Amino acid sequence: MVSLMIHKHFSWLGIQHVKPKNCELSLFPRVEGTIMPPDGPDSWPKNKSKKQWLVFYRINGLTMKGGGLIDGRGEKWWNLPCKPHKGINGTTLPGPCDSPVAIRFFMSSNLRIEGLKIKNSPKFHFRFEDCQNVHIEKLIIRSPALSPNTDGIHIENTNNVRIYNSLISNGDDCVSIGAGCYNVDIKNIKCGPSHGISIGSLGNYNSQACVWNITVSESIIKHSDNGVRIKTWQGGRGSVSKVTFESIHMDNVRNPIIIDQYYCPLKNCINQSSAVSVSNVSYSNIRGTYDFRSFPMRFACSDSVPCTDIMLSQVELLPSQQGHLLTNPFCWNVYGTVHTPTTPPLLCLQEGPPLTLPQHDVVPCY
Repeated sequence: MVSLMIHKHFSWLGIQHVKPKNCELSLFPRVEGTIMPPDGPDSWPKNKSKKQWLVFYRINGLTMKGGGLIDGRGEKWWNLPCKPHKGINGTTLPGPCDSPVAIRFFMSSNLRIEGLKIKNSPKFHFRFEDCQNVHIEKLIIRSPALSPNTDGIHIENTNNVRIYNSLISNGDDCVSIGAGCYNVDIKNIKCGPSHGISIGSLGNYNSQACVWNITVSESIIKHSDNGVRIKTWQGGRGSVSKVTFESIHMDNVRNPIIIDQYYCPLKNCINQSSAVSVSNVSYSNIRGTYDFRSFPMRFACSDSVPCTDIMLSQVELLPSQQGHLLTNPFCWNVYGTVHTPTTPPLLCLQEGPPLTLPQHDVVPCY
């Protein structure tokens, strides 16, 4: 066993890579006190990458616990001129833009992260890439609501993931699920303010993206731009399938339920016919309130590759502001089944499967 103790107010002056010589060695780092990186871009070591801070690479068997705090000191990074909130109407300004992920796990397996507190990451708080068998529990992640790109937990090309019993409040997605992820179970998350829990974005730069067997349940999303979201770019390939959103409470959320196959935060995006297909998505026992300025349910599906097998039951969403009437949901090229009446009524959903096949070939993932 390797034990790492991080004592009170210890400041790491660079990027820490943890790579044991024996990849089968079990690691038990424990965080106590406060750990901090250099304070902003000007203090970052000149010869060190600004893309990441703490990196665990090719680890098989790691348990990270502790009652301490990891403080990313992100404010000076958030205020770089290139960040979207710095320019006029969300524009960016020229200049360096790399900002470090606080904790990155890469090509690792059999990981357990439990009981940590982390705040104010310059970018993502946790990022897992090409990992398998990941258990995350009892985390507290906090950053300001306007801090850019501060996803709480991001996973990509990672499978067999469990994220349980955590509190995440930040300036982007509480949990974001990228391409190549499957067998992911998210349960009892208190999320918000944030951008919600998202699958995507997928299919950027005409890439193939495959995501399947994802479950989000028994969670609360409050004061967030989105609730449960699937977002894909036009021009992508692959599929999102077998997704379950169940027993989720929405508290004043702008877009509680959203599928957006036209996702593009840039200007002048080109219309393209190919798309990452979305099918076999279930929404069950989704209740609470939404911001009346947005749609309580929005299904914006591809012209050529419709969303199919979208299933809803026990969905009840009411405007959070008193005196406002129910807003009708929005649907475009979406097919499925409403098993119980929804509030507001989802009259725009087309029942059953589409009568015609997609105009563009759907690339299978498995």
